[in-house]
Amino acid sequence: MKLPYRLPTRMKQLFFALVFGAALLAPAGACSSRFPDEATGGGPPCLPPSYSVSPTSARPGEKVTVAAPAADCNPRYGGTARIAVGVTDARGNKVINATAPMTDSGEFTYTFTVPEEIAVGQATVTAMPHNIDWCDDTGRNNRAEGPVNFERASCAEPVKALTITP
Repeated sequence: MKLPYRLPTRMKQLFFALVFGAALLAPAGACSSRFPDEATGGGPPCLPPSYSVSPTSARPGEKVTVAAPAADCNPRYGGTARIAVGVTDARGNKVINATAPMTDSGEFTYTFTVPEEIAVGQATVTAMPHNIDWCDDTGRNNRAEGPVNFERASCAEPVKALTITP
């Protein structure tokens, strides 16, 4: 940075120390882990916890469980939150499309029986918060308020594999 007028060396040093010191402090304050509603369990919204599928291989008629633990952060899904679970078979047919209760922290367990009509091969299992902007790329927390006209613009749909055997 070049100043338009001459200053004594010591004043230049002080000027640059102030300017660069302020530049370093401003982002540090913006990235602080302290948020206004942290005292009430708030904090910034976060992504859903990772879920699991167990077992990862099954036959028609067997039970499969899709589950996730509570998040380490505070996703704030609300007291009436639900998880949407879907299973798409190897032919691309959606054979399971259900919702189940989910806690405010994203914890859930959903067990289903593998349908008889499912195609043998690699199926996919999806599980994501139902009817809310779970990726929250809008810059505002619209999770606990219920359905809002939202678009998931940058979040990839989470997918887990489930092998269907004869």
